[in-house]
Amino acid sequence: MDKERQSLIMDYLKNHKHASVRELASIFYTSEATIRRDLNVLQTSGQVQRSHGGVSLVDNANEISIYVRLAKNSKEKERVALIALKHIPPFQTVFIDNSSTCLALAEKMNLSNKTVITNGLQIALTLSQRGDVNIVMPGGDVWYNTNSVTGSMTVKHLSELTFDMMICSCSALDSKYCYEVSVDAATVKQVAFERSKTHILLADATKIGETALAAVKPLRLYDEIITNAPDEALTFLRNQGIKVFNN
Repeated sequence: MDKERQSLIMDYLKNHKHASVRELASIFYTSEATIRRDLNVLQTSGQVQRSHGGVSLVDNANEISIYVRLAKNSKEKERVALIALKHIPPFQTVFIDNSSTCLALAEKMNLSNKTVITNGLQIALTLSQRGDVNIVMPGGDVWYNTNSVTGSMTVKHLSELTFDMMICSCSALDSKYCYEVSVDAATVKQVAFERSKTHILLADATKIGETALAAVKPLRLYDEIITNAPDEALTFLRNQGIKVFNN
C-alpha cells in the first residue's frame, strides 16, 4: 500500500507540481505523519524536493538520480557485473547505457583499444581515465539527475552509428518486456538496440517481475539476459527459450 500511495502522490505532483502535507493527507485519506514518511522515501530517491510544510516535483523526476541508484542494491549490481564478465562475446564497438549496473560492469571490463559509445556522463568520465579507450558521446540534453544525455539530438546521433554490441540495464522486467521509467530513456535504448548486432540486458534480482511506464523491447529479442536472480525466479523466462545467465 505504501508504494501504491507513493506512486499516486507522484502522479498528483506531476499534474499540480506542488502540494502541502495537509493537502495530500486529505486527498489520500491518511495522516500527515504517514504522508511525511512517504515524502521522505520519495525525497531519498531523488524524485521530490521537500519544503516547509510541502513538497514539489524535481526536474526529471521520472529518472532517479544516478547517485541514489549507485548506492541502492550496490552489492546486487556488483554481482550482476561479475556474472556478465563471463558471458560477454568478442566485440570492437559497444554501446553502454548510463545505468548504475552498466557503470559497475564498465569499470571491470577490458576495453583496451575498444570504442565505447555511451550516453552516461559518469561512464564516460570513468573510462576516460584509462587513456586506452576510445569514448564517443552523442549530443543531447544533459540530465543532472541521471548524469546522462538524452532527447531528440541523442536519438539522431545514435541512429547514424552502428555497434557490435549494446549492453544495457532496465528499470523493470516482466514475462514479456523490459521497461524504463521514462519515455526518453526507453527511446534512447530502442535506437541503440536497432543499431547493434548483439544485445545484452543486465537486470539485478530486484527488477524481475516488475513493470514500469515505457516498454523498451521484447525479452525474446535479446541475445543474453544476465542477472543475479535465483533459478526459481527465472523459470518463466527459460520456459520461453530466452537465454538467461545467473552464474
